[in-house]
Amino acid sequence: MRNKLLNWILLVIIAITTFAMVAIPAYLIQPFAPQTENALTISYYLRSWSPILTVVVAIFAVFLSVQIWRNSKYWFTNIPLILPLFIVGFSVWFAQQNHFLWMFNPLKNSAYAKISEANFVKDDEMVLAVNINGESVAYPVLQMAYHHVVQDVVGGQPITATY
Repeated sequence: MRNKLLNWILLVIIAITTFAMVAIPAYLIQPFAPQTENALTISYYLRSWSPILTVVVAIFAVFLSVQIWRNSKYWFTNIPLILPLFIVGFSVWFAQQNHFLWMFNPLKNSAYAKISEANFVKDDEMVLAVNINGESVAYPVLQMAYHHVVQDVVGGQPITATY
């Protein structure tokens, strides 16, 4: 009985830990939210290691679940195993995804306006400005903050502007 309780405690800790490994970067790196250097460091570290660590920990979670199952008298007492295994499985799947791309959608079918037509940009609004070979363009920071990247040709040169 004591081993079964210890296995359950470890399984719950594993479920919480694997979920935290994928949830913390998603929480810290949000569009339009301020981000600190420490938050970026933590997010990058967790995002880098979570694909490997969640798989390793998931294997241990399956091992614990088998141990719990074997030590149970009745099969229906194992139904609660579904929840921590689901959380671990979801975390393994999510760790393999690039959820940052889900949050920061690339600008599709972008269109450009001449300065005389750009009435959606206020006079005091910040822009990223590029001048190449006498041709100048400006990208509004408010739009760049969401999409983060735009590809364009300025002065005959292909560029990628990012913010």
